[in-house]
Amino acid sequence: MIETSLDRAEPAARTVALGSFDGVHLGHRRVIEAAIAAAAERGTRSSVVTFEPHPMVVLRPELAPHELSTPERRSQLVAELGPDELIVIRFDHAFSQIEHDQFAERVLHEALDARLVIVGRNYRYGHRAQGSIETLAASGQRLGFEVQPAPLLELDGAPVSSSRIRDLFGAGEVEHAARLLGRAPWLEGTIVRGDGRGRELGFATANVESAPRSAMPAIGIYAGRAHLPGESHAAAISVGYNPTFSDERERVRVEAHLLDFDRDIYGEPLRIEFMRRLRGEQRFDTIEDLVAQVHRDIDAVRAEPLVWQPLG
Repeated sequence: MIETSLDRAEPAARTVALGSFDGVHLGHRRVIEAAIAAAAERGTRSSVVTFEPHPMVVLRPELAPHELSTPERRSQLVAELGPDELIVIRFDHAFSQIEHDQFAERVLHEALDARLVIVGRNYRYGHRAQGSIETLAASGQRLGFEVQPAPLLELDGAPVSSSRIRDLFGAGEVEHAARLLGRAPWLEGTIVRGDGRGRELGFATANVESAPRSAMPAIGIYAGRAHLPGESHAAAISVGYNPTFSDERERVRVEAHLLDFDRDIYGEPLRIEFMRRLRGEQRFDTIEDLVAQVHRDIDAVRAEPLVWQPLG
């Protein structure tokens, strides 16, 4: 898959999957896979077109959603589906002023030579989000491209959406979030130095400084997997404030104890997948009680294989 920007897109007739694709969840996959199949039938290039940063970061940063994936992770997940290219449009204040009909003409028609555009049924675009699937279809008739709404995907009686997955993740319902994502939810960041307290107690932890605007799981203890470049390990994960040692509640800490692992990995990138929530965070009266509970948590991580499976 080729990843490029709009101004470097090569001349080619395209079938376009258009959207934000945060997390590349099952609903997004339906849009992208439909575009890939249609492109093969029509003999066009299959293109996934998205935006960076999220439009709300530019327009209303105080309301911008926390994101399920970094741009790099999104690119990896899109590539796994097999389109010919991913085109990332830089969203800034100037771009936000483009009217919906101008977007159709200048971006889809002139820059991309779109022949078919596939979007979710609730897709909005253009200045003040005044464009809809109906206006896009009207522009397509004028400019010579078709518009196909992707069938709405529902699971458990509600549409699959990034906002719904964020809510589930934020509530600690990681297995339910995984059902909608099609994979375990994750958090990415860089390993930084912490207090060193875990090593002193006999279970060293990797302290993760998460990427900006990352969606976060509920406070608690989780079983999951920690992915370093080229390797992965089962992990017991703490998301919280370390209440046994401090009353400070301004900063949520994410710490992962990688099982059967002992190596200096400060500064390395880490992706944590959350498989199961084991319990809520607790304050312990003694260090001995804390250590005993951590060992029980580690035993719980070992008890079941940490391979994500779709819920029934």
